[in-house]
Amino acid sequence: MPITIELKPTLEVRTALSQGIIDFNRNTIVDLEANDAEIRFYVIATDEQDELIGGLRASCYWNTLHIELLWLSDPARGRGTGAKILAAAEDFARAKGYEKALVETTSWQAKPFYEKHGYDLLATLEGRPKGHSSHYLTKDLTRA
Repeated sequence: MPITIELKPTLEVRTALSQGIIDFNRNTIVDLEANDAEIRFYVIATDEQDELIGGLRASCYWNTLHIELLWLSDPARGRGTGAKILAAAEDFARAKGYEKALVETTSWQAKPFYEKHGYDLLATLEGRPKGHSSHYLTKDLTRA
């Protein structure tokens, strides 16, 4: 049985792998939310001149808001913009019936920010990246 590393597998192989886990999940958990029900969205913040000053990229699936990134320009930091962006994402997820939020942040990024906004630390992976840590935080969106 040959095992290979592929940097650019064919579309057929990529599709077969994805469909394989989708089928396994559906056969194991019959009422599992379908992958195509995933909602990908952005929350965008602009200034008075309509210039981008920050935003958030996220997806919602499996009853969870997955925050992929949140960025603020230097002038937008410390002015409540991040809190408004985060609240908009959480409100959007709640309105769609999602119950949890999950975010990964690193030791030089925003762990205190998320904790200030009701997120609880699930785990810390030390040494990722080397010399730093990755933090995984969650929030129950069903609580006010």
